[in-house]
Amino acid sequence: MEYVKIFDTTLRDGEQAAGASMNIEEKLRIALQLEKLGVDIIEAGFPAASEGDFEAVKNIAKNIVKSEVAGLARATEDDITKAWEAVKYANKPRIHTFLATSDIHLKYKLKIDRAEALKRAVWAVKFAKKFTDNVEFSAEDACRTNIDFLCEVVEAVISAGATTVNIPDTVGYITPQEFYEIIKTLKNKVKNINKAVISVHCHNDLGLAVANSLSAILAGARQVECTINGIGERAGNAAMEEIVMSLKTRKDFFNFNTKINTKHIYRTSKLVSQITGMIVQPNKAIVGANAFAHESGIHQDGVLKERLTYEIMTPESVGIPQSLLVLGKLSGRHAFKKRVEEMGYELTEEQLNKAFKRFKELCDQKKHLYDEDIDAIISQEILNLPEKFKFVFLNVVSGNRTTPCATVEIEEDGKIIKEATFGNGPVDAVFNAIKRITKTKSKLLSFVISAITTGTDAQGEVTVKLEQGGKQVLGKGVDPDVLVASAKAYINALNKLELKKDLIKVNREDLP
Repeated sequence: MEYVKIFDTTLRDGEQAAGASMNIEEKLRIALQLEKLGVDIIEAGFPAASEGDFEAVKNIAKNIVKSEVAGLARATEDDITKAWEAVKYANKPRIHTFLATSDIHLKYKLKIDRAEALKRAVWAVKFAKKFTDNVEFSAEDACRTNIDFLCEVVEAVISAGATTVNIPDTVGYITPQEFYEIIKTLKNKVKNINKAVISVHCHNDLGLAVANSLSAILAGARQVECTINGIGERAGNAAMEEIVMSLKTRKDFFNFNTKINTKHIYRTSKLVSQITGMIVQPNKAIVGANAFAHESGIHQDGVLKERLTYEIMTPESVGIPQSLLVLGKLSGRHAFKKRVEEMGYELTEEQLNKAFKRFKELCDQKKHLYDEDIDAIISQEILNLPEKFKFVFLNVVSGNRTTPCATVEIEEDGKIIKEATFGNGPVDAVFNAIKRITKTKSKLLSFVISAITTGTDAQGEVTVKLEQGGKQVLGKGVDPDVLVASAKAYINALNKLELKKDLIKVNREDLP
């Protein structure tokens, strides 16, 4: 099985995405995660672009141990010198220099002819070789370059000392079959092509970046340049996670390997999204929120019986804990039963059938159903078990110069009970008041706040996990006020603990 190098340019080309700029500390955090992920080469930035970029590349070069660290440079003395000054601290430094070769770029951007372009490309590689043997040359806009001239340039820069030649689809114009033919032509016509690694760098303007990259690998490319989440200039770059998982999942077809530790893919994706502010779309392959989510009843039933029916890879293989069965109008009885059991309910077949029918009716009324909805169906409509505790009122006083105090009113078995207590923070004060009212002996295991929607007026969803007598329950609460949502979640969990007791009694009464 042959080996394909992964050249990650998230910190260089990825940062060129509108609004995705990063500071020095953020770049280092991502670089360290990329090294943990196992990428072969980290393109840390464009040192000549700014003093900040220079310092970021230098800082990364000093801290990365295993991966190569590359700095981008135009085919000029100043750029190449600057790039070397930044990457020279790395254990494995690389200078990546580039020059446009298409007639469009030569005429309108550089205003030079092919002969001059060839001369500059060769000079740039020879100059970079004075600093390091690890030199990569990119023929910018290669896919719109005359193929004979492209072959001439590639052969010349390899003779000048380039150890990697990059063939970029700079504007996302090429198609997979055309790209395959370009790489094959280079393999067949460039006499010294075996002295360098062929690399490809594909943009996603037509949504073909990953397909083009894979096609190039089949044709002979052994390095792919890509970014985490596919971020980058305009429509972005080839997504690293999609290329790597394609090679891994379809080894039977590609027969190629990488050094990527795929279990770090999801964590890396989340880090890049968090730092850049570029949100990953839910239907994004591999790392999107829906990548391993199933709502169709047929799909859910299949996955519960055997994952391979509808999952070609496991969520665990990319660092996602487990598949997600999304309950909605397309969900089946099998998935509904599994969720009910996970929530701690033990229903008879008749009770389950009634609950599922009511669930389907509710699905036609609400777009999203939460565990609270299922709780309400089972406890109030199926088992007719009243909630022991009902939230009534909450008032909280808090600030950086006052001790947080919460006043809570709860209805318990038809009686309103009110308590006011202090706490280390506003949530702690709320929970202390609820504990005093309910006299619960449960232990709080976890407390999580998340936003259901965006904006400052977003609905807040709070999830708490309680444990008592060896039994654990999850409680959820939703409200624009996160403190109210916290109170609702805590009370919801306490009601579940009570329901577990009553549920055992009800099921025992059903026994013959």
